[in-house]
Parts: sequence; C-alpha cells; structure tokens
Amino acid sequence: MTTPLRILRAGIAWAFPLAVFSLVAIPAVAQTSAAAYKAPRLLGTPNPNLNGLWQAINEGNWDLQVHAAQPGPPQFGALYAQPPGPGIVEGNEIPYQPWALAKKKENFEKRFVRVKYDAFREIPLDPEAKCYLPGVPRATYMPFPFQIVQGNKKIVIAYEFAGASRIIPLEKVGEAPVDSYMGWSAGRWEGDTLVVDVTGFNDRTWFDRAGNFHSDALHVVERYTPASPDVIRYEATIEDSKVFTRPWKISFPLYRRLDKDALFMEFKCVPFSEELIYGHLRKQAGK
Repeated sequence: MTTPLRILRAGIAWAFPLAVFSLVAIPAVAQTSAAAYKAPRLLGTPNPNLNGLWQAINEGNWDLQVHAAQPGPPQFGALYAQPPGPGIVEGNEIPYQPWALAKKKENFEKRFVRVKYDAFREIPLDPEAKCYLPGVPRATYMPFPFQIVQGNKKIVIAYEFAGASRIIPLEKVGEAPVDSYMGWSAGRWEGDTLVVDVTGFNDRTWFDRAGNFHSDALHVVERYTPASPDVIRYEATIEDSKVFTRPWKISFPLYRRLDKDALFMEFKCVPFSEELIYGHLRKQAGK
C-alpha cells in the first residue's frame, strides 16, 4: 500500500530535477530571444528607442550580494527588516583590498549607529539616510522608477529618489570638471547597446545599505541593451584601484512600467532628513 509519505517523496524526486531543468533552460531561451530582438528605432536615428519609465525589481539596494533576511532597528520590529536576495554581482564576489573589506564590514555593523560626523553632528553612516544623491550605479536599482528621455545627441535619465538626474552626451566630451555624486557621463552606441562611461565621482555614496563603498577613483561602464519591447538588460562594470583588486560586474533586467497610472513622480527626501542631520541645532526650551 502506498502511503502519503511515499507519494510526497516521489513528488519531490520528480519535482527537483524538473526545477533544476527549468532554471537552466529558461535563461537559455531568454538569451536566444534577446539576441534576436530588434528594438524600434528612435525617429530619425539608427539607434534603439529607450524612452520610457523603467524600474529594476531586485534587492540590490539592500545588499548587492547574496544575502538572507536581516533585522532592522530593533525598536521597529519587522517594519524596516531587510528582504533576502539572490544578489546581482556576477560570481557573487566583490574583490575588496583587505583594508577595504574591513571597512565594508564596519560600515555594515554601524549602519544604524549614530557616529560622530563632525564637531556638531552624529548621524548614521548610510548616505541614503541623509538623502544624498545615490550615485551610479545605485540609482538604477533603488526601489524607485526612473525616466529615460532620449534625443539624438543627448540622453537624460531622471530618478525619483532625491530628484537625481544625469545628462549623457552622445558626442565626445572632456574630463569631468569637478567630482560629484552622480559622476560625469559620456555615452556612445555599440550596435543596439548604449554604453555609458562614468567618471568624476566623489567618495560620499555607497553601493547599497550593506556598506559596500568606493573611493573617488571609481570608474563605471554601463551597458543598456534592449531585450524585448518592455525589458532592457543592464550591466555595469565597476573599477576602483584604491578599493578593489580588479574590476567586477553587476547585471539585471530593467522593466518598463506598464501599469495604467504609471507616472514619474517626485521623492524629494531632503525634508525627511533635516531632523536627522540638523535637529541638534534646534534651540532648546528655556535656553
């Protein structure tokens, strides 16, 4: 007589190889389809039309690498807990120099701790908490939509978080005139792929909430490749000789927002961070 337990075991035995086959086979089909896809052209140009409202759906903003769920500040229970994620780093390794790996771990451990910033302020380490511009590539995988506005000589990318934006010239540009949060972008087309070379960063942004960081020597090369009418394959190669031992790469899809009422909206978070940064300057009652 067949017991329910035997039936369950038999089902698992069949389901596991089928699941493995699916994980292997589906990406191969998707890659073949993406390679065959020919995107509509921007009017008057030979280039793909990338205009639209796009968004990443992954957990990279919490942690670029494979990670389990993590608790948030204990006083908030599950409210600000971190979701688990499969990671977006190819090979799941960020090749830190030894000193930098120790710094990354310290950043993570102190992400909720108010640390001394200057003679007057103690604030959390994560720049996102302070509403700093998110930097590149982090702006791309934050949990907010962003708008691509494409012309024949320039592309503008506007991000909801903190009102960040970038102008990407498609003509030759010189070196960055000054270091900045979002860097200095120079674009070019390689077939149907938009390649954006970004330099001129400051060192005040992180890659995620896990404390992954960079120096002012950061160099990012992004690649945007249409994979279907509503999907762009995104890759970013990251190089920083002061922090990492070699270049490394992240990759993930971007999805067009198709919901009926999808709009590019504002998330101007400066007022939300003022108490955190400047609350200590408020005049106390009776003083």
